Amino acid sequence: MFDTFVNPFTDFGFKRLFGEEPNKELLISFLNTLLPQKHQIHDLQYTKNEYQGFTALDRKAIFDLNCMSSTGERFIVELQKAKQNYFKDRSLYYSTFPIQEQSIKGDWDFKLSAVYTVGILDFVFEEDELNHDKEVVHNIQLKNQQNRVFYDKLTFIYITLPHFKKTLAELNTLQDKWFYVFRHLHELAEIPAVLQESIFIKLFDAAKVARFTPIERQAYEDSLKYYRDLKNVTDTARDEGRLEGLQTAALAMYKNGLAIDFIANTLNITLENAQLWVSTETK
Repeated sequence: MFDTFVNPFTDFGFKRLFGEEPNKELLISFLNTLLPQKHQIHDLQYTKNEYQGFTALDRKAIFDLNCMSSTGERFIVELQKAKQNYFKDRSLYYSTFPIQEQSIKGDWDFKLSAVYTVGILDFVFEEDELNHDKEVVHNIQLKNQQNRVFYDKLTFIYITLPHFKKTLAELNTLQDKWFYVFRHLHELAEIPAVLQESIFIKLFDAAKVARFTPIERQAYEDSLKYYRDLKNVTDTARDEGRLEGLQTAALAMYKNGLAIDFIANTLNITLENAQLWVSTETK
């Protein structure tokens, strides 16, 4: 049973909504909510290069689009569903390609157009979790020791969507609305009143699963299966990691002389689990 609207976190859904020429207005609208005034996009063209991951898991977890604005700025727009090893390293590595592509044979003064990497992430950075940082948008540029921007033509913008918690009633800006769409499009059965404006009417129209051809439906079904399988794997791994962490913490607290009921209350676990973990590990 399909949802009414396509899931943008699938490869098929992401490319259909934002990677096709008839819908580039959607991508422009979304990107302009993230960009400074001097780099607002009036038109863009898609480039053929895709900087996909090297492994099969990368290719299922990461979808990207590459485009260039009419004034020369380059954009890598990436949607990533799961944490990957060396994510920041890979993101930096891919940003070098649109830089190198600007080289001109012959007499060239090395002047470059701006390059933006935009990451739409269905996870949060570990350092955010540790520091209880709830920022949705992370805007990163090269800075010096005085925290002043050293080079403003290379920018990384990461959107940690799990931190976006606003309800329909709380959507005040166009950026809010785009973030809400990414998080909830596939859960909606109709267009909410707050999203009844031309850009989103166009998006919802493109996202209607009922309008897909049989071939498109099959492609979407395959893409949706990849998404669900990967989500199941990552959710399981996250839960197992959390459980292992709780077990380690319980044992450490017990070895430091803390009472079982205090341990259970502090870690928000049942008394039975706390007793079981401690007794199993200390046998």
